[in-house]
Amino acid sequence: MEDPTPLSAFRRVCNLRMLAGVYYFCLLHALSRSLSWFDGSNVGEAFFDLIRFSRQSLLTGLSLLLMVALAEALLAGRRRKLPAALTVRALAIGLGAALGTLLRYAAASMDDPGMRLKPGWVTSTTALWMLLGGMAYALLLVGRAQREGREQLGRLFREREALRTQQTEAQLSALNAQIEPHFLFNTLANVKRLYETHPTRGRDMLVALIAYLRAALPGMRRHESTLAEELELVRHYLAILQMRMGERLSFDIAAAPELLSAHLPTLVLPTLVENAIKHGLSPLPEGGRIAIRATPASDGGLNIEVADNGQGFGAASGGTGVGLANTRARLAARFGDAASLELEAAQPRGVVARVRLPAEALQ
Repeated sequence: MEDPTPLSAFRRVCNLRMLAGVYYFCLLHALSRSLSWFDGSNVGEAFFDLIRFSRQSLLTGLSLLLMVALAEALLAGRRRKLPAALTVRALAIGLGAALGTLLRYAAASMDDPGMRLKPGWVTSTTALWMLLGGMAYALLLVGRAQREGREQLGRLFREREALRTQQTEAQLSALNAQIEPHFLFNTLANVKRLYETHPTRGRDMLVALIAYLRAALPGMRRHESTLAEELELVRHYLAILQMRMGERLSFDIAAAPELLSAHLPTLVLPTLVENAIKHGLSPLPEGGRIAIRATPASDGGLNIEVADNGQGFGAASGGTGVGLANTRARLAARFGDAASLELEAAQPRGVVARVRLPAEALQ
């Protein structure tokens, strides 16, 4: 919290709220004294005594408030050691109590011109109000420290949340930077191989790849996409690969319309599909089929499955590659433990990659 200016420090003590507090305290103090004097014989005289004593107490209370406000203005913006600050505050309480006592005497002498100033009364009254003022000043400082502590905790919490957000964004950016070359370079390698064997088909595939990249690249630097966008990328990608593999590759995509707006990290589905092609279908001479399904989950979230009938788990498909590892990390960074990526064997052969997203993804 920034150090207040002398004027703002003065206003923090001497304001309407504090003035009202002093007034009600002095009124209660006067009322308690008047009740001890009241014997029920003269109500009118007791009432005027209450007014006079309230006025005198208020003079002392306002004097203390003014001196405390001046002390806080003097201390504002200055890095004083604790003994010096305590000395200034103690002097303010003493001066305020002494000034208030003299003002009380001046007000009382106006009502009773023959009244004489008694040293014992001055000492006892000043000591009493020094005690009351010191207690009130201490409560004021404690309350301010607690309020500033809460404000500091709030600032630290907001700063921690901002740092956590920045850390998550940096983590997502770093993981995206690893996934994008992994996905794109493998696709370009497929185009190169097809050009070497079937130039015409390779040219057609390159045209299709350019169209795919034109649609895909604007969103690759985003941290998040929708299920509809991910399925569209997968559809383009599989169409390109189908041009190379021919009848060795077939695919099917199905998703409930209400799930298409679900949010998930970018390139999750293309990574899973690319993994299924590389480790599942490509090693088999006959190729195989990929089925992509998005269905609602019982907890309000959704399940996304990428299933293939390829060679299944083997030496080259243990699910520990860069793409899968980063996909798990990105899901965890976005949704925490509420999201997961699991691999399981399909029957009679193949692998099912299942992504579970929480209800948060649909909001």
